[in-house]
Amino acid sequence: MATEKQYGVTAAFSSDPPNTRDLKLNDTLVLEFKAQNNFAPQSDTDKREAILKKLESLLQRMVQVVGKKKGLPAGILDSAGGKVFTYGSYRLGVYGPNSDIDTLCVAPKHVTREDFFECMPDILRNAWTPEELTGLVPVPGIGTPIIKLTIQGVDIDLIFSNLQVSSVPPDLNLTDDNLLRGLDETDRRCVNGTRVAQRVLELVPQTKPFRLALRAIKLWAQRRAIYGNVYGYPGGIAYAILVARVCQLYPKAAAPLLISKFFFIMKRWNWPKPVFLQSKEETSLQLREWDPMAYRGDAAHLMPILTPSYPSMNTAHTIGQSTKMVIMRELDRGEKIVQDIYDGKKQWKDLLQRHTFFTESYKHYITIITAARTKQDHDNWAGLVHSKAKRLVADIEHSDAKSVELVQLFNKGFERVHECRSPEDIEKTLEGDLSCQVQATKTMEETNDPRMQGVAQTETDGAELPIMNGDAQSQEKGPQKVWTTTYYLGIGLKKGATGLDISMPVKNFSGECTMWPSYNEDVHSIKIKHIRSFALPPDVFVDGETPPARPKKKAAAVQKSAEAPNNKRSFSDTGLDANADPAKRRQSANGPSATSTPNGMTARPNGASG
Repeated sequence: MATEKQYGVTAAFSSDPPNTRDLKLNDTLVLEFKAQNNFAPQSDTDKREAILKKLESLLQRMVQVVGKKKGLPAGILDSAGGKVFTYGSYRLGVYGPNSDIDTLCVAPKHVTREDFFECMPDILRNAWTPEELTGLVPVPGIGTPIIKLTIQGVDIDLIFSNLQVSSVPPDLNLTDDNLLRGLDETDRRCVNGTRVAQRVLELVPQTKPFRLALRAIKLWAQRRAIYGNVYGYPGGIAYAILVARVCQLYPKAAAPLLISKFFFIMKRWNWPKPVFLQSKEETSLQLREWDPMAYRGDAAHLMPILTPSYPSMNTAHTIGQSTKMVIMRELDRGEKIVQDIYDGKKQWKDLLQRHTFFTESYKHYITIITAARTKQDHDNWAGLVHSKAKRLVADIEHSDAKSVELVQLFNKGFERVHECRSPEDIEKTLEGDLSCQVQATKTMEETNDPRMQGVAQTETDGAELPIMNGDAQSQEKGPQKVWTTTYYLGIGLKKGATGLDISMPVKNFSGECTMWPSYNEDVHSIKIKHIRSFALPPDVFVDGETPPARPKKKAAAVQKSAEAPNNKRSFSDTGLDANADPAKRRQSANGPSATSTPNGMTARPNGASG
């Protein structure tokens, strides 16, 4: 009997084919995806392929234009080429009708990154009509420089790398490690996405069940608000690696069993033991890889999920103590629900239910309210604060706040636009009041904002955040608009805790944000507040959700509480009092700058009055 092929670094747990129950649940899973519009129609796929084909021809034209400017001979230009690769959900085959296309443009060595950002935007603008090309924003000044554009309703992220070769032929394969020679860190980061996605597909036994299982896990993670590196959770490639590892252990399994085993295995995984898909490769290249023995920072990672291509890196380096607790809690929930699905007690839609972050999970929340007088100033400022938000979580985790069990940063910010007619309107808007709001709230996921793309791709915590160009709107007369973005942190208190002191982490975080070189105390504002669950604004809830109600106190309990001495600090003692009189806060902030007020380090845009 022939020995079956081993996938991964260990033998399979089971090589049994799917049984009747697996196949039936596979059919119901596909039906659930169709009901939730998770599959892109064929017409959408055809449109995407046509766009990519045209992008490649435009890239090749750009390579020719740059070469001619630099005086290269015709013989070299004839074979210079240029090729477009994809990565992310599109390359893995798990994209939906609203998914973007992560795209890598690869050119020969005579084309620099500066050439790309100088020439490519105009070539793109001339290739489509204004009705077809509805957005184009170059963002060169970040860790992974990018051009974000929307073509025929499809969002596309273009990144670029040249290779130290004279030509890029149509059959070029980026899996060759030798192509990394001579590349700087930015170029390696650009090509790594494509290399990792390709290698993941090569290391799974069957792509069809892998893709179906990954769709389920990604949708589950997104619905449960545990998705996104910048918020301290695994991102798309990390979840892909985890699902791929389960596929290696059950090489013939159908998607439902893979989903079941995903929850079973990852819940019991011996973290921080890393998850990886292949043994370490030997190479003559001397590039830094993830190594907890050599690097103290790597040794501190809580849930290492390693890329399979060289150089191997941890895709989940932002996971902290609290986010790990939240992930483990959701893995436990997922395992129980999938078991009930196999037992016929529940359906796939139960696994994919929306999170309860605002409705049930917490009684206390910290809000970070960023504000500015123009959209341009707001976008830059909110992006900077957003890039640092997970640092506040870590500081609270490591602070002296012994009553805190965990801090969960919600994985979307809420963007609002307000029209203020008086200094009092501006003041209460900075405090989080929504009475002046004039446009529907959007989450960052809906805005597809380039500043968020930059944050997600860099590990500099905003140090390289670009200043986005845009039209600064003058508001010298009439009502003044104020743009805000609010981030929410759920605070889980330990059993029996009655107080909380996180004033020092909050003060440090606010101070770090206001040290941003482009910070202007007359333009930018940051306000950090505590609110109770029953005081959450209505726009954080969706149709069908019941907002938390104010708890009713029993008379006897109120009397007892009034008589008993309180030796613990309450929220009002921390500088995050949710119920303090706004007028008193304005008095305490009197002066040209209010960056050092006792209640949350706030700064006012022009027009605010002390």
